[in-house]
Amino acid sequence: MSWYRPADVGFATRKTLAGWGHGARLLLRLTMLFGASLRRFGLVRDQIHFLGNYSLAIITVSGLFVGFVLGLQGYYTLQRYGSSEALGLLVALSLVRELGPVITALLFAGRAGASLTAEIGLMRAGEQIAAMEMMAVDPVSRVLAPRFWAGIIAMPLLAAVFSAVGIFGGYVVGVLLIGVDSGSFWSQMQGGVDVWKDVGNGVLKSLVFGVAVTFIALLQGYEAQPTPEGVSSATTRTVVMASLSVLGLDFVLTVMMFSI
Repeated sequence: MSWYRPADVGFATRKTLAGWGHGARLLLRLTMLFGASLRRFGLVRDQIHFLGNYSLAIITVSGLFVGFVLGLQGYYTLQRYGSSEALGLLVALSLVRELGPVITALLFAGRAGASLTAEIGLMRAGEQIAAMEMMAVDPVSRVLAPRFWAGIIAMPLLAAVFSAVGIFGGYVVGVLLIGVDSGSFWSQMQGGVDVWKDVGNGVLKSLVFGVAVTFIALLQGYEAQPTPEGVSSATTRTVVMASLSVLGLDFVLTVMMFSI
């Protein structure tokens, strides 16, 4: 007895491809609405406040503790080779290149991404989106686009805050608690971190992660089933898919950046 039929496989494949096509068309449409979103910048500003300001607490606390751990682990690792003065360089490069954008994106997906999906899903369940369509108001332009561009703008700012607080945390542990020379800490960092190659790559990563996480959250909320179970499932899918997308994109971007 066969556990599956070829028709079922074909139906599942067609459904998956149709979903990808619908997502690609929605992403293209959101991208083309950039000018319209700027003309309604008040909507984007409100969403930047909602996504960025309300995520600032978890980003700041997480960055501080990540900096503490980097300072402690980095010192005992560098001490084996007599290079403890390079602690500032190690902490800064680890944060601006990798940990800052990645951890910020994961936290953003868990906090802001889930909130976006639940909000849009509840609007779908409460028939608010259907009411907009009945009144000839485009929900993509009015609801999705401001949130999409706000997420893209907020992500690099949050990543910068995470990295700055993390560097401060590494300074507290390395210099104030352990006793690394303060001048060496900052001079090694200043001489070894390149603004365009290191900081610029981190900003580029955070922008890409902002596009991926925000789009996945909006798509899952927009396509959620209008039931409590549907909204719950969409929120769960957002966190899982956004987190995996961030980790996969991080590998691809890292390979591309080191190969250039």
